[in-house]
Amino acid sequence: MTTSLPEPWLRGPVPGVPALLQPAAHALQMALEDTEAAVADLRDDEVWASPGGAASVGFHLGHLAGSTDRLMTYARGEALTPAQRESLLAESRVDAARPATAALIDAWRARVALALAQLAATDAATLTDAREVGRARLPSTVLGLLFHAAEHASRHAGQLVTTAKVVRSARRS
Repeated sequence: MTTSLPEPWLRGPVPGVPALLQPAAHALQMALEDTEAAVADLRDDEVWASPGGAASVGFHLGHLAGSTDRLMTYARGEALTPAQRESLLAESRVDAARPATAALIDAWRARVALALAQLAATDAATLTDAREVGRARLPSTVLGLLFHAAEHASRHAGQLVTTAKVVRSARRS
């Protein structure tokens, strides 16, 4: 999927998202657009390739949806559900399970839509509220978690894009 549009941060505010959370919204949108473009022409076997031992495109797609879900849950001040914990375990086995690429990208799209809705519903007055992460109850804040969700998604999207380029270059070899 190629676009002639400027990057999301140059398209203006995301409707409904508080000003302080616009960078997170834009980063999530960019991560989604980058991943959609990167997988658009990959065959299913290419999605699961691990060139040089790198994590596969499929792994990154599954992890993007799962990690964003977990981080947004913590930002709401909630603990992970048993289903989320099972999803976390499944991420470590995704290369063996090899779900369809379309299902992975659809799950990522849906997760970004939910994350953007959560950003829009976040009261800016709560951004410095304390939050706990994981069973160890590590300290963070609403803003820390929302920012990390966007930053983490950007990092994995970048890795996915690079892996997809390496896989594509192997076609020509």
